[in-house]
Amino acid sequence: MQNLPGRREFLKALFLLTAVGSLQGRLARGADKRLALSAAGYRFPRTEPLFNGQVTVDGASTVFEKAGIGDINTDTFSGAQRYDFAEIGLHPFMLAYANDGFRDYTLLPVYPLRLFRHKSIFIRNDRGIASPQDLKGKRIATPGYSSTSLTWIRGLLQDEYGVKPSDVEWVTSRKDSSAAVAGKASAQESMVPEGVSMSMGPAGMDESELLVAGEVDALFHAAVPRAFIQGHPRVVRLFEDSRAVEQAYYRKTGVFPIMHAVAVRRTLLETNPWLAEAIFAAYSEAKRLAYRQMVGIGWGADMLPWYTQELENTRGIMGENFYSYGLQGNRKSLETLFRYSHEQGLAKRRLTIEELFHPLGRGLTEAD
Repeated sequence: MQNLPGRREFLKALFLLTAVGSLQGRLARGADKRLALSAAGYRFPRTEPLFNGQVTVDGASTVFEKAGIGDINTDTFSGAQRYDFAEIGLHPFMLAYANDGFRDYTLLPVYPLRLFRHKSIFIRNDRGIASPQDLKGKRIATPGYSSTSLTWIRGLLQDEYGVKPSDVEWVTSRKDSSAAVAGKASAQESMVPEGVSMSMGPAGMDESELLVAGEVDALFHAAVPRAFIQGHPRVVRLFEDSRAVEQAYYRKTGVFPIMHAVAVRRTLLETNPWLAEAIFAAYSEAKRLAYRQMVGIGWGADMLPWYTQELENTRGIMGENFYSYGLQGNRKSLETLFRYSHEQGLAKRRLTIEELFHPLGRGLTEAD
């Protein structure tokens, strides 16, 4: 017959069970207080720590879903609104806010995607286009006229080179070669204002094919066209040394174009005001880890042979936190896009930072 445990052993076991149960209860109660959130965006190196759990939103249990910006925009503005917060196209958000009265979400000053856009102007080299001014009177293809990228391109062409949107003939492609990555464009990315000459390209042809076929003289697009990647002899960039042109533009204007921001469900911030800072801090920490990777072992993790020199050059021109979040230092970039949108007849009025960015997010800054 098996011996029963003595009194001392019994009390010890009872104590351990009670302690473990108490701890589990406290953990469960703490977990109950954590918000269960859903989020979406691109899985960039600067956001990867959010996806793999290395960085978390304090006070929340967040599931990050990889999704294209077009799909997120559509879901947010006219779909099921599946996400509590998400990376969003900045200009589509502006148009939804200014033109459609959209108020379900609000913005935090986090910018997951920023990019100079001089490099995004492609031309045929047999159409007499040697300078930006030579675009006047030409046919220009685009898969989405009112996207953030195209709004930036038209704005800088008018500001820097005197080429207005009305100076060219626009052709919208019926297909977008980047749809597999970006998702289907939202209605806000396909708006065409009055006073612009716009026609539809032939059925079945994407924007790259329009350029190759000679249906158009130039192409403005956020993505690099397939024809350029494949080395088509007639497809080149308007600015051969776009890197030097973009750096000169930054030195002159101080503008680093913002493509995407982070949108948060407005009611969520109303009931959980602490969440604005928690989300901002999480994105900032994820980016800080990406910086650390770049400086530490980026030269080995990346395959570019002059990676270190490019990083050092960029920091020399733009500072260590060249991909900055927050409003401090970014007002001019934001207000430039607000001006472009209104000048181009897209937003019904010129928007302001105070309208678009939630009050809880306006004072947020990144730690040194």
